[in-house]
Amino acid sequence: MSAVAQDTRTLVEVRDLAKVFDVSAPWLNRVVERKPRQFVHAVDGVSFAIERGRTLALVGESGCGKSTVARLLVGLYAPTRGSVHFDGTDTASVDGATLRTLRRRMQMIFQDPYASLNPRWKVLDIVAEPLREHGLVKGDGAIHDRVVELLRSVGLAGADTEKFPHQFSGGQRQRISIARALATGPEFLVCDEPTSALDVSVQAQVLNIMKDLQRERGLTYLFISHNLAVVRHVSDDVGVMYLGRLVELAPKRELFAAPRHPYTRMLLDAIPDIHMTGRARTPVQGEVPNPLNPPSGCAFHPRCPHANERCSRERPALTNFRGVQVACHAVEEGRI
Repeated sequence: MSAVAQDTRTLVEVRDLAKVFDVSAPWLNRVVERKPRQFVHAVDGVSFAIERGRTLALVGESGCGKSTVARLLVGLYAPTRGSVHFDGTDTASVDGATLRTLRRRMQMIFQDPYASLNPRWKVLDIVAEPLREHGLVKGDGAIHDRVVELLRSVGLAGADTEKFPHQFSGGQRQRISIARALATGPEFLVCDEPTSALDVSVQAQVLNIMKDLQRERGLTYLFISHNLAVVRHVSDDVGVMYLGRLVELAPKRELFAAPRHPYTRMLLDAIPDIHMTGRARTPVQGEVPNPLNPPSGCAFHPRCPHANERCSRERPALTNFRGVQVACHAVEEGRI
């Protein structure tokens, strides 16, 4: 009985998700220069679940695979391995009509509001496109009324329907993107760094709108970000990614109060904090390794102050430690 209850609470479940990109030079170049094919493991065995009405945030340095995970979830990329289950349905095993219905229930908000809106279209057409595509509203008058309603829900005016994207600020454009994403009445929103291109004051306004919409509509979010201050404000659970893999997955309170993985500790130690003035800090050492030639064993071991010989040869699995999932030999062995 409890297993069934758990299934009804979980809206999105990702199992061993992986995406490999072939970045090889053209065939003739490889033959002449005698170079092998090259592959990037952008996502390498990621698993997590998101319960209805909750927000999971994925954080990590640039190039760790966060945005690739986002695109895999909404179907913009096909996974090389693993599966995405939405409301109990494997999105790769359904027919076209069912997949179309599922995609209507999940939408994406992109990072750059300047690039994600068609500059030749009026706001009315931009927000109405999903309504027309899915046949949700019939008639120009009804579509116009629905678009006005959506714009007002994100703090814009009904008169904005006749304007073009270039007539708005960055924060207003992102509100238009949110209104478009809400047009199909989705249950799940994938937010790929939706505030990173905005000023700090505007970020707060957009984040508050998203939190209000979540409360009003019971929305479930996957929130991609590299800003831990933003993550602390919006998330319920946090997953820390490093070079295509999850290294720690925990409820927000536990992760910020007592981070387990050395990489998570370094990320949190880098957050500016007036209470830390004068105290020694441990900066994040080194650079992210070349994804074309990742380190053996634990990918973080060249930068980790707690690494030993085992870390350099054996890749740690994501293991549950008192409700927190961590992939670290040092944690497993009780060294930290």
